[in-house]
Amino acid sequence: MLAAPIPDNDAERLAALRELLILDTPPEQRYDKVVQFAAEEFDMPIALLSLIDENRQWFKANVGLDVCETARDISFCGHAILQSDIFVIPDARADARFADNPIVTGEPYVIFYAGAPLRMPSGFTIGTLCIIDHKPRTLDATELAILGTLRDLLLEELNGSSEAAHA
Repeated sequence: MLAAPIPDNDAERLAALRELLILDTPPEQRYDKVVQFAAEEFDMPIALLSLIDENRQWFKANVGLDVCETARDISFCGHAILQSDIFVIPDARADARFADNPIVTGEPYVIFYAGAPLRMPSGFTIGTLCIIDHKPRTLDATELAILGTLRDLLLEELNGSSEAAHA
């Protein structure tokens, strides 16, 4: 398993995340609806709004998992926040970065992963909208566009929250 590298600007990225005042807050219907739609639209057993802090990925919205966070060093989202576009792993068992990851080899058996980075206007990526399956999959261009649109809806909500928090 290869943990995602920590970006040089991670302190600034974490400050941007904390400015949202969203970590460890109760579920909110506006986020839950988008994540639920993603799970249904792509027929995925798991969909998440995942926020990445120093040591964990915390799930602001969660479909299909019984946990609210996992360690950052085993997260796929830790890799996805380093990408400029949607990060897709068709079969994690065949990818050297993830093949021996405990969330691939055991519960929740993450085999397929697609994560759309949540890049704020500040330029910092705070997390992902991700969809997960227990079997290999791919996404076509239309599906990638839909996932990108759903990510953009979440970003609008997050940006609105940020502005409200600073008003």
